[in-house]
Amino acid sequence: MIFHHIGIACKNIEKTIEFISKLYEIESYSPKLYDENQDAEVCLLKTKNNINIELISGNKINNLLKKNITYYHTCYLVNDIEETIKLFQENNCLIVSRPKEALLFDNKKVAFLYTPIGLIELLEE
Repeated sequence: MIFHHIGIACKNIEKTIEFISKLYEIESYSPKLYDENQDAEVCLLKTKNNINIELISGNKINNLLKKNITYYHTCYLVNDIEETIKLFQENNCLIVSRPKEALLFDNKKVAFLYTPIGLIELLEE
């Protein structure tokens, strides 16, 4: 597994980009997309020091925002998503969502798991 990005829940992606841009040097960012499979609007920012930040907005994360929780998940690149899921399950982690295509990542498969260290997203290379 290789670290890929952190996921941040936000009410308004554009306003959050403005805020982050004041603190970090943003090298690039994707267009804001609505991903039906994720039922969320998403955007990926890349900082000049090579940190990726995914912004997520929509119904899926509203309960987090009501509790003032904005840190959403950590994402890791994996070679084989099914094998990695089995490894997590063997270590008492729960699947939140089975692998499905993610529009933001060129329709590569993603899956989410609850772990003792928070919500983990797996992104298949």
